[in-house]
Amino acid sequence: MKFGYARVSGLSQDLAQQTDQLIKVGVPKENVYAEKFTGTTEQRPQWQKLNRQLRRGDEVVFTKVDRIGRSVKVAIDIVNDLLNKGVKVYIIQLGGYVSKHDTMGKMLFNFLTIMAEFEHDMIVDRLAQGKAYAKAHNPNYHEGRPKRTITNRYKAVYEYSLNHSIRETALATGVSESTVKRIKRQVRKEGLDHD
Repeated sequence: MKFGYARVSGLSQDLAQQTDQLIKVGVPKENVYAEKFTGTTEQRPQWQKLNRQLRRGDEVVFTKVDRIGRSVKVAIDIVNDLLNKGVKVYIIQLGGYVSKHDTMGKMLFNFLTIMAEFEHDMIVDRLAQGKAYAKAHNPNYHEGRPKRTITNRYKAVYEYSLNHSIRETALATGVSESTVKRIKRQVRKEGLDHD
């Protein structure tokens, strides 16, 4: 059976391009596993779900090496584990299958995993430099996401949550459960529940 795996790191990033590429190379839409999760770990919910059901003779398609993992160790461990289970690994970026017996393909795969880790490290380094610069030059700099403004919509979410569970509130209002919790905390902290 043919499966596909798509991944982005940021919640604001879109999975559509990867998903489309996987479908174009013959992965059935229902066999595409996609998630927004960091690639520096193997502990990703959708990846683990897919990995658990793979059997000898199955095939997993990735768009690029860095979608497997952003660290050399993670990517190589995942691919070796798949190959040892008898699962074929196809990478669109390489235009072919990864094989333990193809010296050039193996070298190219290893080179691309090293480049993926290097690129990730450069991003982390640039972010750290940007934060350090902002801390040194902006007295109003605060790390983390900016404070949420409690709009009328969020007040309505809060009001609804007073008589309903977090889950019911999330389903009814179209925001995530974690957002409902944050709104409740902020409204209480700022004393807006007494308006």
